[in-house]
Amino acid sequence: MLDLVRGISKYSATALVAGLLLVPALDASARTPPESFADLAEQLLPAVVNISTTQTVNRERRGGEQQREGQRRGPDIPQFPPGSPFEEFFKDFFDRGQRPDQGPRRATSLGSGFIIDAAGYVVTNNHVIDGADADGITVKLQDDTEFKAKLVGKDPKTDLALLKIEPGSKKLPMVKFGDSSEARVGDWVLAIGNPFGLGGSVTAGIVSARARDINSGPYDDFIQTDASINKGNSGGPLFNMQGEVIGVNTAIYSPTGGSIGIGFSVPSSLARPVVEQLREFGRTKRGWLGVKIQSVTDEIAESLGLGKARGAMIASVAENGPAEKAKLRQGDVILSFDGKEVQDTRRLQRVVAETGVNKDVPVAIWRDGKPMTVTVRVGELEEAEQVAAVPARADPGQNPRSNQAKVDALGVVLAPISPELRQKFDIDQNTSAGVVVTEVIQNGPAAEKGVRPGDIIVEVGQEEVKTPADIRSKVEKARQAGRKSVLLLVDRQGEMRFIALRIDKG
Repeated sequence: MLDLVRGISKYSATALVAGLLLVPALDASARTPPESFADLAEQLLPAVVNISTTQTVNRERRGGEQQREGQRRGPDIPQFPPGSPFEEFFKDFFDRGQRPDQGPRRATSLGSGFIIDAAGYVVTNNHVIDGADADGITVKLQDDTEFKAKLVGKDPKTDLALLKIEPGSKKLPMVKFGDSSEARVGDWVLAIGNPFGLGGSVTAGIVSARARDINSGPYDDFIQTDASINKGNSGGPLFNMQGEVIGVNTAIYSPTGGSIGIGFSVPSSLARPVVEQLREFGRTKRGWLGVKIQSVTDEIAESLGLGKARGAMIASVAENGPAEKAKLRQGDVILSFDGKEVQDTRRLQRVVAETGVNKDVPVAIWRDGKPMTVTVRVGELEEAEQVAAVPARADPGQNPRSNQAKVDALGVVLAPISPELRQKFDIDQNTSAGVVVTEVIQNGPAAEKGVRPGDIIVEVGQEEVKTPADIRSKVEKARQAGRKSVLLLVDRQGEMRFIALRIDKG
């Protein structure tokens, strides 16, 4: 068997012995590990900087007032033998801890960054410099030269910031961004930074994964790496083997606070346009569509005749926003934006944000069981116009009264909106459209999908409903049409959401 294994040059021995599958051997042209990173590190180290910040922190007062010294109590002083040298040391230490607050104190923090322009522009993380005093940011080069830095702009959503130093006659080294989209899982990478304030530390690893969402912001698309990243590495660069920055080291996963081989970097494909906007405008200018969106589940896709689950569904439209002006409406499913396929809601958020303001773009949607395309002029996203906080407008029409009714197919008991139900479920006075869910049947379709009493069903099958009888009729119509599920538009305390309920079980 050993001779057989030695003689195989093209296929995996394990697969050949199994007699079932032949796995091609690695291509000779595949990238091999470098013998050393020394030359690359020597080239890149001068452009990576240490960043220290200071900020003034007001000491908190317990209960909003400074306590009198006699009321403050800390831990007891450890007991030592009389005359022990530790006795006086700990007495001084605890005495200082018991003194009343003496006003604001200065706090410091450390991080990393990298120079992208010889004129003195430095990229780092927002959390490295967040809260720093106006003159409290210091950039230190590899040769220990220090500069005071000015904040050009920051973006909390991607945790990026751009600083500016004035180098004078000093010639600054610099590095450039590469294309993170070309990075493959398994590629070698270098991380350089200032872990624990040590400065100029180089670690090597591979790209462990791509497009990681760690729930840190709306545009999460992190590169995961096993190159050691620790406290103080934040804001430092992640390099490919061509010496290009493909990521900005931002976060680690660690139960202990130290590296366990799971680090995350903002990819250059996301960082570069943000940095360019910060440099040009001092802030970001993101595209804005003016919709609230939700994921398309298999049940929603089936109820719409869409086939497989894909795209992003519009749950509500902002008044006078770009989407409303383009005649997009509640219930549309966005399949592509500006020629870029939309697989899910997160992808749409990224694509819209990266689109230029005032640009006219084609948007492919699914509406009324067929595809169509509309043109949208992209607006600018402002803090007051967050996509996730746009409520849909209610129909001002009045609901006719009808009796409470149980709809077994959905597993709910329904009633029209009334003053009594408004008070019971805290329904807004401006809400007048739809039918109130007064009871959810245990283990029914509605219960399985999280429908709860007080929810208001506004539409069934993308058609308005005003009475429990309307809902029962539309559910029966969907059953007769062979539908396995029916799509509800539900208003929960002003937040609109589509929910698909199975109707083929009863």
